[in-house]
Amino acid sequence: MGQALVLLACLTATAYFVYHARHGRHGLDVRAQLIERMALLDFEIKGLETVRSKLRRDVALLSPEIPNADLVEEIARDVLGYVRPNEKILTSR
Repeated sequence: MGQALVLLACLTATAYFVYHARHGRHGLDVRAQLIERMALLDFEIKGLETVRSKLRRDVALLSPEIPNADLVEEIARDVLGYVRPNEKILTSR
């Protein structure tokens, strides 16, 4: 009878720990969710780093001395919509 109680207690403790290792607050399910979230955040970080490097480049080109001709042309084209006189403009309908 004593051995049966010890065996039952061991099985109960094992089941308890296995359940919490799988579904508990720090279990395998939560770990899988954290790994998935980490992958999404890594993707977002890479996108933000791309934007940051472009902004750094633009800031570096905006020096108080003579402005960079390429940057001035890029701003004139993108922001102001300017084109050169000999260029053809194609529009989509």
